[in-house]
Amino acid sequence: MSDTLRQHLVAALADAPSIPLCVAFSGGPDSTALLHALAQLPEARASGLRALHVDHRLHVQSTAWAEHCQRFCATLNLPCEVLRVQVDVGKGLGLEAAARHARYDALAEKLHAGERLLLAHHRDDQAETVLLKLLRGAGPEGLGGMQALRPFAHGLLWRPLLALSRKQLRDYVDAHQLPCIDDPSNSDTRLARNHLRLEILPRLTRHWPQAVDSIVHSAALSRAAADALQAQWLAAFDVLRDPATDSLEASGWLALHPALREPLLDYWLHARGLPAPTTAQRQQIEYQCGARAGQQPCIQWSGAELHIWRGRLWAISPRSMIENDWQTHWHGEPLKLPDGGTLSLVDANTHLIEPLHVRLRQGGERIKPAGDAHTRELRDLFQQAMIPPWRRLGVPLLYAGDEIIAVADRWITARGKVIFQQAGTLPRWLPPR
Repeated sequence: MSDTLRQHLVAALADAPSIPLCVAFSGGPDSTALLHALAQLPEARASGLRALHVDHRLHVQSTAWAEHCQRFCATLNLPCEVLRVQVDVGKGLGLEAAARHARYDALAEKLHAGERLLLAHHRDDQAETVLLKLLRGAGPEGLGGMQALRPFAHGLLWRPLLALSRKQLRDYVDAHQLPCIDDPSNSDTRLARNHLRLEILPRLTRHWPQAVDSIVHSAALSRAAADALQAQWLAAFDVLRDPATDSLEASGWLALHPALREPLLDYWLHARGLPAPTTAQRQQIEYQCGARAGQQPCIQWSGAELHIWRGRLWAISPRSMIENDWQTHWHGEPLKLPDGGTLSLVDANTHLIEPLHVRLRQGGERIKPAGDAHTRELRDLFQQAMIPPWRRLGVPLLYAGDEIIAVADRWITARGKVIFQQAGTLPRWLPPR
């Protein structure tokens, strides 16, 4: 039985010769079996096999686990880099989702160009994923489960073990007497996936011994259906999305068939680093697309906000509270703004001769842009420039003394132009995504 894993990997690597391989190594039984088996294959070593371990720093033993992973890799004569992350639970994602985001962000940053990141997900993981998606009301894309191969960062994410069972991997670990980490959180049935794995699936398989096989087969059919639909909704996405604002035309999106509408929305959200909504939230989005002119509906869920404004869908991360009395002196260095945006100079090697004062909007401010015969209210300028209402409070206002001389990089007065000409540069404002 212990040869099954190696034989499977030999066949998998035959379709990917000479491609650099990097294993996401948790130290648990599954990734231990994967890394050890690969280390026995000359073709894997020749491809620059290495490991990355993410220390989430959520457990008192996390440092010891990282050291275990490095020792294990040393016995295999493989490099292992430990990535220590900060899990941000302040965005309403929940601990599991926040840890997953932090983990994948860290792995993406360290993946080399053209490299494959290998994950040890197996057939039983696939069944659990499909059941979780089913319980959340997913369509073909979600019910298709985890993809074996997909683009990721500068390379590809590869799950080569989806055809093997958890038992086959554990048999390999036992046969080679490999040391593994036992993470106690994997036994916490308050977590949805653990509850399915430890309580629900065992009951299903007692009544339907073929349950996992059937679920995985249905996932393959759903994946085929999702792939067939993808060409259609990707074409619609290119038409509905405005590249300048990364917003979607609401009426055009609503007119799509649900089989196209749902995956298109999820694709757009995920590309922005945001989670997909539930079925109830999707229904609310569809309903609010018919809101009267002048209304500004906002649908919120854990980790995301979706606004409907001027006939378009706009998605952002949950906004933190902004203190509108915030202010600071600015010499031209990159300045992090309270809403997550950035103010800098176009030429980073220059600086302002005299510092400016940066403030946020209080209301009622006016500016006379250079070349304009009239003084304008910021409210009117924001509306004309299609700056969304939820972004306006974070727009930096630049003052020389008590005189406003620029609104971000959008409007600059005659005096402001002189100030920036003396510095040989211009301001640059990057709002948050």
